[in-house]
Amino acid sequence: DSRTPEGYYVINDKNPNSGYHLNLGISYPNKSDIQKARSMGVNPGGDIKIHGIRNGIGFLGKLQRLVNWTDGCIAVTDSEIEEIYAAVPIGTPIEIQP
Repeated sequence: DSRTPEGYYVINDKNPNSGYHLNLGISYPNKSDIQKARSMGVNPGGDIKIHGIRNGIGFLGKLQRLVNWTDGCIAVTDSEIEEIYAAVPIGTPIEIQP
């Protein structure tokens, strides 16, 4: 459904060579997400990340927030992902809220 999942997850990956300026992997889908999707007869999806802007267009900065372009990921500015990436180790629990 291209929406960002909500719930409790863990940062499970760090990719400094992403097609977007850095990214942090989110442990979606978990068992509960998979069960819920099956009960609805849909695919839970996956590959959800927290990332910066697509490489080469970071100059957009906060303007990227005017359009929902991420297909479920959480997009932040390049400077924001640099700060988050440096501060958050793999294994950090997170909660995604609406």
